[in-house]
Amino acid sequence: MAATWRLGCDPRVVRCLLGFSGRRGTGVLTGAAGWSVGRGAGWRWLHSTQWLQADPIKILMPSLSPTMEEGNIVKWLKKEGEAVSAGDALCEIETDKAVVTLDASDDGILAKIVIEEGSKNIRLGSLIGLLVEEGQDWKHVEIPKDIGPPSPTSKPSVPQPSPEPQIPTPVKVGYTPGKPQLRLSPAARNILEKHTLDASQGTATGPRGIFTKEDALKLVQLKQMGKITKSRPVPTPPTPPTAPLPTQAMARPSHPRPMIPPVSTPGQPNVVGTFTEIPASNIRRVIAKRLTESKSTIPHAYMTVDCDLGAVLKVRQNLVRDDIKVSVNDFIIKAAAVTLKQMPDVNVSWDGEGPKQLPFIDISVAVATDRGLMTPVIKDAAAKGVREIADSVKALSKKARDGKLLPEEYQGGSFSISNLGMFGIDEFTSVINPPQACILSVGRFRPVLRLTRDEEGNASLQQHQLIKVTMSSDSRAVDDELATRFLESFKANLENPVRLI
Repeated sequence: MAATWRLGCDPRVVRCLLGFSGRRGTGVLTGAAGWSVGRGAGWRWLHSTQWLQADPIKILMPSLSPTMEEGNIVKWLKKEGEAVSAGDALCEIETDKAVVTLDASDDGILAKIVIEEGSKNIRLGSLIGLLVEEGQDWKHVEIPKDIGPPSPTSKPSVPQPSPEPQIPTPVKVGYTPGKPQLRLSPAARNILEKHTLDASQGTATGPRGIFTKEDALKLVQLKQMGKITKSRPVPTPPTPPTAPLPTQAMARPSHPRPMIPPVSTPGQPNVVGTFTEIPASNIRRVIAKRLTESKSTIPHAYMTVDCDLGAVLKVRQNLVRDDIKVSVNDFIIKAAAVTLKQMPDVNVSWDGEGPKQLPFIDISVAVATDRGLMTPVIKDAAAKGVREIADSVKALSKKARDGKLLPEEYQGGSFSISNLGMFGIDEFTSVINPPQACILSVGRFRPVLRLTRDEEGNASLQQHQLIKVTMSSDSRAVDDELATRFLESFKANLENPVRLI
């Protein structure tokens, strides 16, 4: 390219080739090297030379989590024609776990947005945009032919009400208009259909007027002997009408098979017998898939124990006086981590062939969000204090609700905890999050009167703050005896919070 410009280095030649000459003559131009170049031919040659335009840089839908198969374009942060530097945020992509920002890996100009924001179910590796180098013509960049727009649905379309299915009138064997309909046994029905006979030509001898197999065989014998000359005409399937007729409802059976109701129209009141389709996000689809796999492939076992929170509440009050804000759930996380350190046989995962003991104690904490249930991970929870755990839970919970969790902040984990006590739930069971082997379900603490005795043996009623803790365990990796010992140790650690500080 540089050599070509040297051959035509005369500024007048360059201006004429690019169309900037003030003179409108169509004569022949003579270059510095003695070349004769026609203005129109030179212009066409300049724009038809393919190697003057470099190939654009493709921006493909990346894999932002191990379980991601599709992604949604939430928002483009750059516009077409805007300069981009390596590391700049290009767009926000909703994965199966969170909304992650896609950063540019090259410098250049965003030439083409192939997939608009709001598009959903974009397969991995699909082309979503194009970059060109600075100085290139970004307005006329072409989409490569080898990678085109993905086939899945882009922007959500308004669902149209499906037409009511036309149910053809079923043809019943042995029925003649004007005559009572006979009840046929299955064997008799097959024989009559095979020999094109009408049950009304015979006599039903079965109990309660049923036309039996023997009755059908007698009709076959009579037909073979020539005593029955007229056979039942073979019914032809009726042609569905092009427009619904008022008399169609009369032709339907009295008890038709229930059909799926049509989808209702958004913005209009629901009609009786319709439903409204709710689009599922990638996160909810993945949650549904993993929960189904967990319940169908993992043998769940459940153990429940009552824990007294009296000592925890006293320690928490003392910390609040020192302006240290921690929750009961922070003590539960710490107690679970300490117990896992004491009993490493429970800190395992199932890899398909057997249990695998994990060298780290990372606690996954369930957080409810608008997009679904997320499980940010408290790394190395056994080595952290209760206050440090409280700070981590607050920060990760906020990022989870905002959809800003990074993949390393929700992936992994060796043990899960789900606490619904703040919602007033007394007791519940949770589904194991594979490949983990256990999950702890924590209910609300409630006051209970219990008869206790002091050191002198005097009995008195005292109020205790109890919570029910239920552990779901994978019986393949954590059997009932091991799960029982774990809950006993967990109860002892939680009821003695001095060990946890």
